Amino acid sequence: MRTAYLVAALAGTLVPWTFFAGFIAANGTNIPLFVSLLFASGPSAGFTADLLISCAVFWIWSWHDARDHRVSGWWLTIPAIWFVGLSLGLPLYLWLREKAREQ
Repeated sequence: MRTAYLVAALAGTLVPWTFFAGFIAANGTNIPLFVSLLFASGPSAGFTADLLISCAVFWIWSWHDARDHRVSGWWLTIPAIWFVGLSLGLPLYLWLREKAREQ
């Protein structure tokens, strides 16, 4: 499963960043514009709110789960989610969890 999680983490990094790269190419690192576009319409605001809630729940769960299963490095999911998204953070955590389980 570790290989599957690693492949998912790679895909979860590359797919969002193909979209982010287009934005950065057109607008630079204009964070206020980026954030305003996340809430530009009802559907995008709904997806953004859903994702933010999912990230918060994931961080709370992973913190407790990491403590219970002695998963070192679980905190790497925090910058992974901030700089890429849950599509990287979740498979990264699952990879770390499998790694801890094997040791």
